[in-house]
Amino acid sequence: MVRIVRSWGLILADTLAVNAALVCSLWLRFDGKIPMSFIRGALRIAPWATVVYVVSFYLLGLYRRLWRYASVGDLLAIVTGVTVGGALTTSLTLFLAAERGFLLPRSVLAFWPVLVVGFVGAVRLLVRLSYEYRFPVTRRGKGKPVLIVGAGDAGAAVAREFLNHKRLPGNGEDMWPVGFVDDDPAKLGQRLFGLPVLGKRSDIPDIVKAYGVEEIIIAMPSVRGRVIREIVEICRGTGAKLRTLPGIYDLLEGRVRVDPIRPVQVEDILGREPVKVDLKSIAGYLSGQTVLVTGAGGSIGSELCRQIARVSPELLVLLGHGENSIYQIHQELKRRFPNLPLAQVIADVKDEAAIEHVFRTYRPGVVFHAAAHKHVPLMEFNPGEAIKNNVLGTYVVARAADKFGSHTFILISTDKAVNPTSIMGASKRAAEAVVHMLSEGSKTRFAAVRFGNVLGSRGSVVPLFQQQIAAGGPVTVTHPDMVRYFMTIPEAVQLVIQAGALAKGGEVFVLDMGEPVKILDLARNMILLSGYEPGVDIDIVFTGIRPGEKLFEELLTAGEGVTATAHERIFIARPEKVEADSLRRVLATISQPGWYPDMAEAEELMRQVVPGFRARENSEADSRVYAEASATVEGSVRGTALGLSGQV
Repeated sequence: MVRIVRSWGLILADTLAVNAALVCSLWLRFDGKIPMSFIRGALRIAPWATVVYVVSFYLLGLYRRLWRYASVGDLLAIVTGVTVGGALTTSLTLFLAAERGFLLPRSVLAFWPVLVVGFVGAVRLLVRLSYEYRFPVTRRGKGKPVLIVGAGDAGAAVAREFLNHKRLPGNGEDMWPVGFVDDDPAKLGQRLFGLPVLGKRSDIPDIVKAYGVEEIIIAMPSVRGRVIREIVEICRGTGAKLRTLPGIYDLLEGRVRVDPIRPVQVEDILGREPVKVDLKSIAGYLSGQTVLVTGAGGSIGSELCRQIARVSPELLVLLGHGENSIYQIHQELKRRFPNLPLAQVIADVKDEAAIEHVFRTYRPGVVFHAAAHKHVPLMEFNPGEAIKNNVLGTYVVARAADKFGSHTFILISTDKAVNPTSIMGASKRAAEAVVHMLSEGSKTRFAAVRFGNVLGSRGSVVPLFQQQIAAGGPVTVTHPDMVRYFMTIPEAVQLVIQAGALAKGGEVFVLDMGEPVKILDLARNMILLSGYEPGVDIDIVFTGIRPGEKLFEELLTAGEGVTATAHERIFIARPEKVEADSLRRVLATISQPGWYPDMAEAEELMRQVVPGFRARENSEADSRVYAEASATVEGSVRGTALGLSGQV
């Protein structure tokens, strides 16, 4: 009903605009002294011309547009409509000039459409202005004061949101913006939608105090995490709540809702830009294929299933050991992709008979092996399970892929496989060796993907910190110098899928993950983002390095080196060769029924695959040695990126 009333209102306004333009054209042509013969001609043609213009506007959709958001494109639509209407009106006038008395000067016929554009455009402009400037200064002081960081396009969008809705989406509180801050000197002192640019980022504490700001909105969705981190640090102690705009990449990947503003999240303060790939262009090898994902109910496995489902495989096989997690991802995929064929399999990756039955039944063309034990301290207390699941499980699934003709097999590895000091890390390094060994002479393209910690995964430090903050603290950090690489689950999975497209056989793909994040800084920032003051409202307690942990993680060993790929952030490590006979002896040992080692036996077994491995609690001195080696290797990664970027 509202739409019908609005359309008829515009039709009435356009009728007045067309006739007013005709009168003005005659007035200007004759300097106000219009001959009676032309007045009679105008009266005869006006009804016909009005119908022609209105019908033209209707057919070109001018009455189906939201003019409160009128733009240049809408102005072009008006010009097109007036051009069509004007051409038909002029033709009608000239054709019937003598027969029906449709008599108008040619100069009027030329000038009339120009005025119609102006008058019809003015009507639409008034519609937009009525929305843009209904907010004003009269509401000032009647809601929560807000400061907008960034006076660019995103900041303008936030200000417009206030003008149109008076409050943030998803937030029931009234708010009013006091102005902007922006580091561009050209913007200082200027106004955007009537709101002043009050200063630079460094002035935020003073502006918050002067205007009583309660919330700060960071309207800079494309800036690096380092900038967000700096703003968070500047806002520290102001007492204002922080919000931010999601980036377009977040929206496209479905990680956030299409609400313009959300609370600042830990992902926003990572020290690098997210890895971006065109999923559709690289996932062609998955379309129309039967794809098997092991560990499909886990953090990485379930996200693999979600992203694979988007590229229309012929069949997606969900394999896992836990029935609840497989049930949950199956239900989610059924809901989101109702036309996607799915298969659920509950099986242990170490069970050779069960795995061969799966391959014989479904004949997967692509296999993503994400099933693994990943919790470092927990695996120190269960070394036999870590080795059997991560090494033997990889061997069983990979050998089945080779036997039944899968064309691609991708192992999900970890940075903890580099210079491992934990049973978990050593077992994943051995799993990489298994994949490399099987790739030799096989038609299956075997590869591994090595990356660091993922935000939001089970066992990740971020959910632990969130729980501790919600409970009022303290937040526990193992060591003040503990450092880790981080990435989000979706980008980790995209790297895995990208690796499948790049794989030729035997590679270990490594992601340039940018700068590592200090866990202590992460804890402090998460406390700040929750609205508390570290050390005042919530304490940070150091608990000591846990069994198997290192202060620093690495992406490469000193002897591996890297080669660039077609993707600027992905490299290929040249893995150090593992003696095949030693690896086969290890596999023969761990596949024996009833094999269950103590820690000493597990360490000795892993040394056969990873020479020099010491599975004991790592000392700070050892970790610093590893850190120095890591710095050298990471420098070589970036050097390779710079040196080879122009050659790929």
